[in-house]
Amino acid sequence: MTNEQLSHQEEMDWTEHLGELRKRFFWSMLIFVLAFGVGFFFREEIYLYIEQDVPFQLTVLSPFDIIWVYVIIGVMAGLIVTIPFLAFQLWLFIKPGLTKHEKRVSLLYVPAIFLLFMLGLAFGYFVIKDLVLNFLLNLSDGLVNEMFTVNNYFRFIMQITIPFAFFFEVPLIVMFLTSLGILTPEFMKRTRKFAYLILVIIGTMLSPPDFILQLVVAAPLIALYELAIIMSGFVYRKRKKKLEKLNEEDNQDS
Repeated sequence: MTNEQLSHQEEMDWTEHLGELRKRFFWSMLIFVLAFGVGFFFREEIYLYIEQDVPFQLTVLSPFDIIWVYVIIGVMAGLIVTIPFLAFQLWLFIKPGLTKHEKRVSLLYVPAIFLLFMLGLAFGYFVIKDLVLNFLLNLSDGLVNEMFTVNNYFRFIMQITIPFAFFFEVPLIVMFLTSLGILTPEFMKRTRKFAYLILVIIGTMLSPPDFILQLVVAAPLIALYELAIIMSGFVYRKRKKKLEKLNEEDNQDS
């Protein structure tokens, strides 16, 4: 086969891979739209569930406020359903290049991604949201009447919960990158101080300008980073033993 034929074959392979990846993303977007529709259909039930523990009266300043709230509810529903489906589609995309053992192990990442995403949502909603909200309400100390719009309140919930939902995926992502040999626990330890600085900055962005509260918000992010280092070390040692075993078998065969 000539160099021109090889180049043409490689180009065809890339085109096929891109086409396959595009198809996976298309199905994921379709699932997102369907889940968005379901969330929008049950918008009143979801709204009443969230509103029942609100310690103040929500108001509407314009007809468009409630529409944006329904859109936010639909987006949340779409993300919850689409995240595991997208993970499964990506697994199907890389599946042909994996060994039988790698297929079985990597498939476990799909339910883990969903569980961690939901855990992050719950942590942001039931823990961080209440901490931040109680701090903001205590600032008034009865001096003013609290009045929150429906739109702003639901945006506030989304800004708190969505970042934590994705932050909770960090240990899993680190494990995956370590299994591919892209990341090592030593690298994460060397960059720990820079990571801490970034996480503290993120904590300040997710919380009001109160030093103690910012540290409280940043603490679980730092804990997730440390957990990621531990999980990376576990995967790294396992991968190292496997490579050493393969090298020994190759030496014996030679």
